[in-house]
Amino acid sequence: MNGIKTAFLLTLLTLFAIGIGDYFGGQNGMILAFVIAGIMNFVSYFFSDKIALAMYRARPVSREELPRVYQVVERLSAKIGIPVPKIYVIPTDSPNAFATGRSPKHASAQ
Repeated sequence: MNGIKTAFLLTLLTLFAIGIGDYFGGQNGMILAFVIAGIMNFVSYFFSDKIALAMYRARPVSREELPRVYQVVERLSAKIGIPVPKIYVIPTDSPNAFATGRSPKHASAQ
């Protein structure tokens, strides 16, 4: 279901960009907007997790650094039947946790 929602939202974004391109540049504007939207959709689908990690300056941690966190994540992953994600730490004092990635195979947890 999430894949369908993602495809719908990316299609909606593309159509919106094409409409803006048509308004400002006619047929050439539509073509340019379509190309730009295609590039944006590709980057957002395949690299959004890396962008989020870089934005928060997250760094990967090893099992030796945070053994309890690894135990918790491993138990949760086993319980719901997904691969264990890579674990990152965000350098901030406020408590925060989120997961990112386009599929369980390409997941990261912060």
